[in-house]
Amino acid sequence: MIRVIVCDDQDIVREGLMTILSTDREISVDGTAADGRELIQLLEEAQEAGKPLPDVILLDLKMPVMNGILAAKHIHRNYPGIKILVLTTYSTDEWIFDAVKAGASGYLLKDTPKHELFDAVKGTAKGSSYVDPSIAGKVLQMITGDITLPENSGENFHLSHRERTILLYIARGYSNQEIADKLFLSPGTVRNYTSSIFSRLSVTDRTQAAIAALRYRLIRLEDI
Repeated sequence: MIRVIVCDDQDIVREGLMTILSTDREISVDGTAADGRELIQLLEEAQEAGKPLPDVILLDLKMPVMNGILAAKHIHRNYPGIKILVLTTYSTDEWIFDAVKAGASGYLLKDTPKHELFDAVKGTAKGSSYVDPSIAGKVLQMITGDITLPENSGENFHLSHRERTILLYIARGYSNQEIADKLFLSPGTVRNYTSSIFSRLSVTDRTQAAIAALRYRLIRLEDI
């Protein structure tokens, strides 16, 4: 069961997402919050009571009291095991780039269809970096220049053809299981390849790997 908390300052959004998510047998909505401070309080109370922490937080960005960027930074620093899936209304929202740098694992539009919402939550819980497919390339392109990566060039990484193929699927937001299905490999083999790719690129997560792939021209933006 994937434990989820929904954090949004609009009552109708919180209630709507809670209702939709509750229809999936693999997802449990463990709470809601109206702002970042209330969210952090929920996490602190759960930790003090010895209750399970959420696997995924659906986090709005523009909220009163404490916005989503500040909340994401606090959660990423103090609860690194929790995945953050950002919620926003507009595909052009410039705050998403700050959210990714603050530790968010993905970017989800509030009008995302139900089946994609389920896929995004489940994929994020498993370690995928979900970015709404309609704007994935644009988001990666815009954040590429804002994240510090080691100075290097693509020729110096010596990635195999298989590693470059897996890196492309990572940039497209595929999970290890989905990559395994595409390439007829076992999930364990894909995990090993992914670890090797992270090591070669000197990155720690899938979002940074995708950004590095574009920065160093290991993949082309139009291929994502």
